[in-house]
Amino acid sequence: MKDFYSILGVTPDSDDAEIKSAYRRLARKFHPDINPAGAQKFKEICEAYETLSNPKKRIQYDTINGFFKSSTKTKQETKNTSKNQTQSEYKKTKQENPQKKHVKKEDFSKKINEIFEEFGKKKSKPIPQKGDDIYENISITIKEARQGCERIVNIMHSCECPHCKGRKFINGSVCPQCNGTGEKIEYKKINVKIPSNVKNGTKLRIAQEGKVGTNGGKNGDLYLKIKLEQNSNIEFIGNDICYKLPISPFEAVLGGKINVPVSEGNLTLKIPPQTHSNQKFRLAGQGLNSNGKTGDIIVTVYIEIPSSLSDDEIRLYEKLRKLSAKNIRENL
Repeated sequence: MKDFYSILGVTPDSDDAEIKSAYRRLARKFHPDINPAGAQKFKEICEAYETLSNPKKRIQYDTINGFFKSSTKTKQETKNTSKNQTQSEYKKTKQENPQKKHVKKEDFSKKINEIFEEFGKKKSKPIPQKGDDIYENISITIKEARQGCERIVNIMHSCECPHCKGRKFINGSVCPQCNGTGEKIEYKKINVKIPSNVKNGTKLRIAQEGKVGTNGGKNGDLYLKIKLEQNSNIEFIGNDICYKLPISPFEAVLGGKINVPVSEGNLTLKIPPQTHSNQKFRLAGQGLNSNGKTGDIIVTVYIEIPSSLSDDEIRLYEKLRKLSAKNIRENL
């Protein structure tokens, strides 16, 4: 082991200011720009200063090499006799109190072991990290929601760079393929099976189709949020399907049967005579099935006047007006 104190021309009793002053003086003298022949000496000076200027490293260095500060103020004398004094004190203490010295020896051995363990400690392996999840929306029709379907989604997908295998740096330089990210970004087509009776806002998880993991960690997941195509006449409330259907004036007055469009075709709903606008009708068990529960179809009807009427229809409405005897606004 090199004697760093001798290299800097100081003693184990020297304080930080003296060590720093000695380093500056020698560095100016042996710097390669000033003294080309002093390159090796300059390297040793820097190595010694790096250790002795760091309190923790200096204690470790002194402990391993047996350097102890003297109780006297004569530094040159301390440097020449510190080891002999330490040995003499050790023998004297051992004779006076063997048990006490035994404890100190154990403490000293423990300290040495701790220092060597710290020097020899291997760098811990990087912790595997799972890749980030990816979130995307997917739009489907009501019919697809009831029956189930398959969709091909095109997502921006990350995978391990095939050139650097995620190491980011090769031979000290940045990987030219991924620019040091360790990942390759590409669009990937994934065939996704959407189950039947899926509700609006449902999230589907496709395992490990997210961003690539790091340090050997698993890839993230892909989450697809189901969005049913907008329709002003249809609304989903839980497992129920709510329809808003128009009926003609004569259907409202006379009653009749109307068709309710569903994914399998049509369902028939019977409208009673004298039906009014915003009246609700329920078709039990015809809604979505989710988590073992089946919803209903709820139909809200409203009376709609045709945008174009024939002359005969207009004459009939005029006759109806003459025949009508009740004022529907009399109680307003």
